[in-house]
Amino acid sequence: MNTFYITTPIYYVNAPPHIGHVYTTVVADTLARYRRMRGDETFFLTGTDEHGLKIERVAAAEGIEPIALADRIVAAYDALWPRIGVEPNDRVRTTEPRHKLAVHEMIRRMIAKDDLYKGEYEGWYNPTAEAFVADSQVKDGIDTETGDAVERVREASWFFRLSAYQEPLLEWYRSHPESVQPVGRKNEVISFVEGGLNDLSVSRASVSWGVPWPEDADHVVYVWLDALTNYLTALGFGSEETALYDRFWGGEGERLHLVGKDILRFHAVYWPAFLLSAGLPLPTTVYAHGWWLKDESKMSKSVGNVVRPDHLIEEFGADSLRYFLLRQMVFGQDASFSDEGFVDRFNSDLANDLGNTVSRLVTLSRRGFDGKTPPPASPGPLAELAATVAEEYRRAMDEFAFQTALRSLWRLLAETNQYIVAGAPWKLIKSPDTLSQAGEVLWNGLEAVRVVAVGLLPVMPTVAAQVLAAIGVGEPPTSLDGLRWGALPGGAEMAESSPIFPRIDKKGYLASIAAEAEPPAAAEAEKADDGSIDIEQFMATQLRVATVRTAEAIPKSKKLLKLTVELGDEVRTVVAGIATQYQPEDLVGRQVVIVANLKPAKLMGVRSQGMVLAASVDGAPILLRPDGEVPSGTRVR
Repeated sequence: MNTFYITTPIYYVNAPPHIGHVYTTVVADTLARYRRMRGDETFFLTGTDEHGLKIERVAAAEGIEPIALADRIVAAYDALWPRIGVEPNDRVRTTEPRHKLAVHEMIRRMIAKDDLYKGEYEGWYNPTAEAFVADSQVKDGIDTETGDAVERVREASWFFRLSAYQEPLLEWYRSHPESVQPVGRKNEVISFVEGGLNDLSVSRASVSWGVPWPEDADHVVYVWLDALTNYLTALGFGSEETALYDRFWGGEGERLHLVGKDILRFHAVYWPAFLLSAGLPLPTTVYAHGWWLKDESKMSKSVGNVVRPDHLIEEFGADSLRYFLLRQMVFGQDASFSDEGFVDRFNSDLANDLGNTVSRLVTLSRRGFDGKTPPPASPGPLAELAATVAEEYRRAMDEFAFQTALRSLWRLLAETNQYIVAGAPWKLIKSPDTLSQAGEVLWNGLEAVRVVAVGLLPVMPTVAAQVLAAIGVGEPPTSLDGLRWGALPGGAEMAESSPIFPRIDKKGYLASIAAEAEPPAAAEAEKADDGSIDIEQFMATQLRVATVRTAEAIPKSKKLLKLTVELGDEVRTVVAGIATQYQPEDLVGRQVVIVANLKPAKLMGVRSQGMVLAASVDGAPILLRPDGEVPSGTRVR
């Protein structure tokens, strides 16, 4: 049996997960499910990267220990994966004792190869990317490739002889066409390596939060040597339990790393060089996918344009989000996320094409055949198309062309709808003389839907199982043999089903999204090119202390509260997006700070005459208020 080891990047714990993290993990989960159905012994790993200067600084800014920050963010990831149907075999944390063992074993092997030596490093360091940057890549203290601020660092360091692995890496790329994908990204990596490799600093003396360097207490392991080793940690490398390592890394099976294109160099240059030094097998493929864009730029916490998955899962269901992510993005390229595009895809593909087809076939079959599936019929025109679609689907999934695979399944759905319309079974079931003819149309339509549902099992595991149950199939198949035509049972009980995907009122949904979005800060109105404002611009924003007199929830809104506030002699109504953090009764009598000269706006039908100020901590609003009680209406300067 072939083995298949698939990993996501381990996610940095400086912020909660967003759509970008979800995408990579859903792709990995989908591939793991598909490969199991293909018959491969599969191990799927994800995890969290919890060391480094950035974590140390973020924790210090919050006044907490780094491990407390890591525990909080890890909890958010651990809670999200089951909600979105992600089922990894293991989740690794770089703060675990087993990981320290693996990192130390890597270093021991690299020292034995004489590839590590002590020296002094001086150069530019990008703390955001946790990477050292060449002088040529820095201008005015900015990393020109990422836009991040960099710092000049001079300190003692352990170095890895990366320069010695230029030719071995180029030979790996040449002799293994699948080593880095897609081809365009591979060409970028080859160009970088051909330009020459410098030895790499792999320890830090100025950082304390990390894996200690073995037998050198003044240093911690550089975060990328630390982090990349996670792919071996989960398999027992460095421990006495090596069965998983021997099976999934040391053997002849496939080893696939899924990464974002921004971290390809670490995975396609540094990681294979580390492995070559340690005398270990290399990954079969490092595959770099594109970015999810919002407002034409990469999603980023610092930019403030991230899309959090919780709302989409709650509103539309996990499988709808999984489908959208795999259908919307060509794997390897960038794609844009928009609420409008999400609703359009939901209504067109899921509510109309899939949901309505299933509902129509189930309703007519129940009506004509006493709540059971029709008797098996001879293959109709859909059978040949289904065989073609099944072949296209398998080929596309093997090539990571998820969009193509789903498009093929939907082609079968479209032909099934036309077949039903042409056969008009709703007319045929009315007469005993034409009931068998109706059964033939319905059975073939249901069988086509069954094939589609089997293909959807890796992508939409919950919904696909629901569809199979609705059309009279028992347990979902565990093999791709389920794509073969003819497996729908006749005379199977069909439960009365409710709509799988109720159609979304697009206009109403987009209006609610706009209403619940946080209003832009008044200070954003006029900015200088560098983002700064002068004192006149600041003074134009009137910040005043207000006392809350009444507070109530706004119907149909999960985030908004309607507040009546007193500003001296004036009473106003203000809508605030704080309902997720505050109960209305707890706000009465409390003092808040509001923007008093903001133009009135209608939110969920309520006229708001100002904006309540709140800090945002991991997306949760924390109200600002005076240190002591002051007269209502007092100006804040």
